[in-house]
Amino acid sequence: MTFNKQYGIILLVNIMEFRELTNQEFTNFITNCPLKSIYQTPEYAFVMHNQNYDSVFLGLLQDNIIKAASLILIQKENGFKYAYAPRGYILNYEDNNILREFSNKIKLYLNKKGVMGLKINPLIIRSIYNIKKQERIENPKYNEIFSTLKQNNYYHLGYNNFFEALKPRFEAIIDLNKPIDDLFNNINKKYKTKIRSAIRNGIKVYKGDIDQIDVLYKFINKTYNRNLTYFKDCYNFYSKRNMIDLFYTKLDTKKYLETVQKKLNYYEQRSFYFNQLIVKNINKNNKKLINKKINTDKYLDYYKKKLIKATNLLRNYQDGIITSVIVLIKQEKEITILFDGYDKNFKSFNSKHLLIWQIIDIYKKLGYTKFNLGGMSNITIDDKKYTGLDEFKLGFGSYMYEYAGDFELVTHKRNYNLYRNYVPLKNLIKSKLIK
Repeated sequence: MTFNKQYGIILLVNIMEFRELTNQEFTNFITNCPLKSIYQTPEYAFVMHNQNYDSVFLGLLQDNIIKAASLILIQKENGFKYAYAPRGYILNYEDNNILREFSNKIKLYLNKKGVMGLKINPLIIRSIYNIKKQERIENPKYNEIFSTLKQNNYYHLGYNNFFEALKPRFEAIIDLNKPIDDLFNNINKKYKTKIRSAIRNGIKVYKGDIDQIDVLYKFINKTYNRNLTYFKDCYNFYSKRNMIDLFYTKLDTKKYLETVQKKLNYYEQRSFYFNQLIVKNINKNNKKLINKKINTDKYLDYYKKKLIKATNLLRNYQDGIITSVIVLIKQEKEITILFDGYDKNFKSFNSKHLLIWQIIDIYKKLGYTKFNLGGMSNITIDDKKYTGLDEFKLGFGSYMYEYAGDFELVTHKRNYNLYRNYVPLKNLIKSKLIK
C-alpha cells in the first residue's frame, strides 16, 4: 500500500513477497497444484539431506498467497556450491510474469549464498506420443515457455534422448481414466500371455513393507547410483504421510512344481498316444505322425528338466522366493514408480508383468487416475540398448511424455567461472595420477 502525495489518495499495490517457506506451507501449496512431482516434497528433501545435500523451500507470494515455490537442493564440493531444483519449479509456466519474478528472486537468493549455478529439469511437456495410434500431440504453449526461460538467462542443456541427465526426459504414463477391461485390452497381446503364464506358474503378488527393501537393493544396487540408506530413507520418510506403497511378487514353489508336473504328464500322454498311432499304422506313410511325436518329445524332455529344477526349488525354498519388488509414491490421484527391480535368475517367470497389471487393477479401483511407470528413452531414436525397457513400459498401453530437458541458470558468475577453470585442471591432475 502506497500514498500518492499529489492526489492525497492511497493506492493498493500487489507487492510480491519472496521468502523461505516452512515444510507445512510448501506441503499445503503442492497439494492443490496440478503440476507436481514426487521429487518436490519435504520427504525428498529429508532423503537428500542424508545424501549430503542442504535444502530449502523458496516461495513467491502475492497477497499472502503462494504463486510459485520450489525445493532447492544445494551440494558443496571442493569449496564450490551448486543448486538443483528436482523436476523444476512448482508454478504455472505459462504465466511469464510469475516465472520471471521467481527466477530473478531465486538468482539473487542463491547469489548471496555463494551458489554458483542452478539446474532445473521442469515438467514442461513438449509432446505426448500415443504409440499405438502413432500420434504425437504437441504442447501449443511450449515454444513460448521455452523462449521465456531463455530470456531469463536459463541455458538449455540440449534435448537428450537417453539417460544422460539426472532425471529422464521421457516418461511412460498410463491413463487410468478408462474402464478396467479397456486397460487390460490396451496391454500388448504378448504381455497378456506372460501375465497368465505368471499366474499359472505360481507367481503371487503381496503388499510389503521396509523388510523387502534389502531384497530390492540386491536386485538393483548395480544399476542405481545410491546406497542402501537412500532406499530405506525413502521408505521411512514417505511413509510418515502414507505416501509410499511397496509390492512384491513371490514364486509359490509348491504350485510351480505342480504346474510343471501337470505339463509333464500331458506330454507323456501325448507321446504315448502318437507312439501307439505310429505302431498301428506301421505300413503307412507316418511322416506327419512321426514329426508330431518328435515335436512332443522335445517338450517332454524340456519339462523333465524343468521338473528337476522345480523339485530343487521346492526343497530349497519351501516358503517361496521373492522375484520382483516395486516401490510406489502416491500423490493425490497419481502413483509413480520410485524404483523397482527383479531377480534376473527368475526373469522367465514374468513376475513384473503380473505385478504391473495387479498395480493397475488395484489403484484403478481406488480411484487413481494416472500411473507413471518412470523413465524411458526416446523411442523415435533407434537404439538397441534400451529397446527392452521401452517396449516393456509401452507394452502396458502407456503414453510417452516428452519434457523440455535440463536448464542451467548461472547464479554467481565469478564462482561459476572459477569452477569451470578448476574442473579441467582437476581432471588433468587426476589423469596424471592415474598414469
